[in-house]
Amino acid sequence: MRYCISYQYSIMEELDMQDHLSQAVEKMRAFYDITPDAPIYQKEFGYYVLDRWIEEGYLRPRSEVADYERYLQETFGYDEPATVALLGAGWTEGALYPAFEVKVLEDRGKYELVQDTSGRSVLCFKGRRSGFMPEYVDHPVKDFRTWEERVKWRLNPNTEGRMERQAGEIQAAIAGAEVGKFVVQRSVGGYMYLRSLMGPEDVLYKFYDEPELIHDCMKTWFELTDAVAAYHQRFVSIDELFLGEDICYKSGSLISPDMIKEFLFPYYQQLYTNIKRRNLDKSRKVHFQIDTDGNCLDVIDLYKSIGVDSMSPFEVASDCDVVAVGRQHPDLRISGGIDKRVLAEGKEAIDRHLDSILPAMRRRGGYIPTCDHGVPEEVSFENYMHYRKRLLEYAN
Repeated sequence: MRYCISYQYSIMEELDMQDHLSQAVEKMRAFYDITPDAPIYQKEFGYYVLDRWIEEGYLRPRSEVADYERYLQETFGYDEPATVALLGAGWTEGALYPAFEVKVLEDRGKYELVQDTSGRSVLCFKGRRSGFMPEYVDHPVKDFRTWEERVKWRLNPNTEGRMERQAGEIQAAIAGAEVGKFVVQRSVGGYMYLRSLMGPEDVLYKFYDEPELIHDCMKTWFELTDAVAAYHQRFVSIDELFLGEDICYKSGSLISPDMIKEFLFPYYQQLYTNIKRRNLDKSRKVHFQIDTDGNCLDVIDLYKSIGVDSMSPFEVASDCDVVAVGRQHPDLRISGGIDKRVLAEGKEAIDRHLDSILPAMRRRGGYIPTCDHGVPEEVSFENYMHYRKRLLEYAN
């Protein structure tokens, strides 16, 4: 087996953990402050390739490592986590409690139709329900009746036991804040939430045909997300509101600016206002980040108009150029922007790509380089290690 230690090097130096954390916090503060020419915080968006690297012997199997996130951090030279996440408000779908029962609806030979925790009918490979994009066959909300009977009551913030589930996260956030980490309230964004309820096609019709249903769904989203944040803020101040939105595709936004303003922004603005007002530490600035795949260029100014000051992950295949965005929006914090496809092309292509981005973005500040989505299976371990080595040369 050729684990990374025998692969010639383990990138991360043996630093005292507290010193390393302090350095990471300073890097993250420089990111938030958009400090020109500051050391760049190091992390990754995610992976689809880990199983391949494990099978090839470059990484240890998960069963052999107690803390795999820390193992990857040490292997690839990432910084100590400088943020701590508060959850409880969903991320890629709504925070249903109780969730739907996961069960097999149909056996289709090599595939099975499964009801997931959000009540969707999902076509999966038999025996494998993660690590790939499944086919979403059906969604739980068809109209007001199905919304109220199947879903709405599962989003009640007052359901017994809901808030108590956050106790461990709250303690971690308190401990993190005490050592300087930034506390981030994560939530599913309105568009992604609506899409998870109705499906990517039906939701577009509902904006026209049943606007009252959309508003009722969004009012319920707001009430739950605001209640979750308020509960957390009884114990700790929040540094960032982070919404998983995914409202864009290759050519731009999936709904019009007018629809965004009508169906999403009133709820976002009230949530953001409430979070800022409730913070225990009134001196803390509350940042506002939107995560959306696809081409977000035409909606950056729109989101900035309600206080959004950070966006990610700027997919290169959708014509997002972080250097150009950084010039056009000097007050925007930017994460992502590294073309995941280039990592599969080889070292020279990686060098050209990084050399076209990192010098300008380091001079600018306010940038965290990551792949513009999870590292794909086509990327070799050797290429990724070269990418990490080059990033560290620019970052420090």
